[in-house]
Amino acid sequence: MHGGSCLCGTVRYEIRGDLGAAYFCHCSRCRKASGSAFAANVVVDGDDFAIVAGADAIGRYRSSPMLVREFCTRCGSPLASRRDGVNQVRVRMGTLDTRQARCPGAHIFVASKADWFEIHDDLPQHADRPA
Repeated sequence: MHGGSCLCGTVRYEIRGDLGAAYFCHCSRCRKASGSAFAANVVVDGDDFAIVAGADAIGRYRSSPMLVREFCTRCGSPLASRRDGVNQVRVRMGTLDTRQARCPGAHIFVASKADWFEIHDDLPQHADRPA
């Protein structure tokens, strides 16, 4: 099992299953939501993701017609995002409290990456979302 929390510790969650694919997302919405060059996300099954504390402090923002972002309303930490019609949660890896052996395996949406950021690793790069 994996656990995570927001910056202030109000919201805590558990992942009661395996972690899926992890990636660095460079889309403009992830850059805006993270305030950085990219967001590090890991995909988990929606049935395996459980809020165990602070559910009343979770805010939601629909950042595109198909995507809702979840964050702590007290400290502002971005926690996860969910796509309509897909039973998956994309968890922000920086909010995980348990140690992870898994590292992101690719960069996605590099066609819209920040001009001021250069990728210096050998991970696969995808112009948008891989098939």
